[in-house]
Amino acid sequence: MRYLVTGGCGFIGSHIAEALATEGAEVRIYDNLSSGYERNIAGFRDKVQFTRADVRDRSALELAMEGVEGVFHEAALVSVFDSVERPLDNHEINVTGTLNVLLAARARKVRRVVVASSAAVYGNDPALPKREDMLPQPESPYGAAKIAKEHLMAVFAKLYGLQTVSLRYFNVYGPRQDPSSPYSGVLSLFMKAALERKSPVIHGDGEQSRDFTYVEDVVALNLKAARAPGVSGRVYNAGNGGRVTINQAWALVQKLEGVDLAAVHSAPRAGDVRDSQADTTAAVRDLGHAPRYSFEEGMRLTLEWYRRDASSR
Repeated sequence: MRYLVTGGCGFIGSHIAEALATEGAEVRIYDNLSSGYERNIAGFRDKVQFTRADVRDRSALELAMEGVEGVFHEAALVSVFDSVERPLDNHEINVTGTLNVLLAARARKVRRVVVASSAAVYGNDPALPKREDMLPQPESPYGAAKIAKEHLMAVFAKLYGLQTVSLRYFNVYGPRQDPSSPYSGVLSLFMKAALERKSPVIHGDGEQSRDFTYVEDVVALNLKAARAPGVSGRVYNAGNGGRVTINQAWALVQKLEGVDLAAVHSAPRAGDVRDSQADTTAAVRDLGHAPRYSFEEGMRLTLEWYRRDASSR
C-alpha cells in the first residue's frame, strides 16, 4: 500500500508517516520544510521517500501521487495567530494548497484523502462540547480557511467520487512539537520553560480551556479515517473529549518536572478562543475512535521526550 503525507516532516505529519512505515506501507513524504524538519523523520528516514516541495506546486503534487492509494494532507500554515498577520499566505497555503491536493488526487485516481481541519472552525460559540453539526463561527483567517478546506473536501467527494474525510483537530500535543517557534503549542512552550527553569507567559487569565489530545491518539484516528467504510465526505472531531485549563496544564508540568515557577500573565491574543472541548460521539461511532492516553500520561511521555531531546543537542 502506498501513501503520501503532505507536511510529513511536521509534528503530526511525521508521526503519521512513521506509523504507516512501521506497518510496512510504502510512504512518500512531501514537505517544503517551512515549519517541518528533516530531523523529525531521522529515526525512520530509510523507510520513506522524501520530496521537498510546496503544496502550491500542483505539478509536483501530481508526480508525488503517482500510484498512491491514500493521502494524508497535513501541510499547512499552522498557526491561528500567524494567519492574523499573514491572511493572504494563509489562503494560498491552506485553501489553494488544499485545492491543489484534491485536483492532483483526482488526476492520479487516489482512493481517499484525509485532511487536517481544526477546532478553530467553532470559534467562540460558548456551547460545549463542540459538535460537528454546530454552525461554524471562525474567529481568524486560519479558522475560515479550515472551513473552506472541509467544503472543498465534501464537494470533491460529491462531484468527482474522490473519497474524503476531514478531521477537526483540537489541541494536539506530544513529541516533536517545536517549542522554539513563537507559534508553538502552549504545552511545548510550558515544557521548554520548565526545563530551562523559567516562568512561562500565559496570555489572558489562564482559565481558558482546551481539549488537549496526545498525538498518538490523533495518528490512530487518521489511520482509521483512511480505511473506515461509508464515511466519505464527512467531518469528524479529533479530540479527547475532555477539558483542561491553561493554568491546570502549567500546574501539571510543574508537578512532573518538580519545579515551582509562577507564570507571567499578559494580554489575551487576537483570534484566540475561550473554551474548546470535542464531542467525540460521531468519531467513536463511525471510525472506532478510542483515545488511549490520559492527559497526565501523555504529558509525562512528552516531557520525557523533551528531556531527551534537550540533552542530545
